Amino acid sequence: MTVINNYDEFASYLGKEIGVSEWHTIDQNQINQFADATLDHQWIHIDEERAAKESPFGTTIAHGYLTLSLVPYLWKQIVEIHNLKMEINYGIENLKFGQAVTVNSQIRLKATLKSIVNLRGTTKAILETVLEIKDQAKPAFIGDLVFLYHFS
Repeated sequence: MTVINNYDEFASYLGKEIGVSEWHTIDQNQINQFADATLDHQWIHIDEERAAKESPFGTTIAHGYLTLSLVPYLWKQIVEIHNLKMEINYGIENLKFGQAVTVNSQIRLKATLKSIVNLRGTTKAILETVLEIKDQAKPAFIGDLVFLYHFS
């Protein structure tokens, strides 16, 4: 795990891969709980029998936004940022979903620091992220995530 204590240490990763998370399995229970939380009960996510018969994937798939919602959890496996007053998810740029994540697939996040700027004491970091699917050539998504960090 990478440890970052201040802006200068963060900036030293500019243009470099910061790290890769552990693999995380997305199971049917997690998909069902996400469906309940978001009120998105489309059959391709939750109806295992119908998905086995009618889906081009042959099984249920995770919601695209479920995979995206796992970024904070996976990001915390890559980096530990100290001396923070506050951290804010600020935005997402250029997000493209590349491939469906079928139930019981394993995913992991790879993050590279694309840009960093000090805005009068607030660090704006843009991370180029790739959500990889184990044993698949295409990722689940690629996108630039924007975070604001307020160091102490």
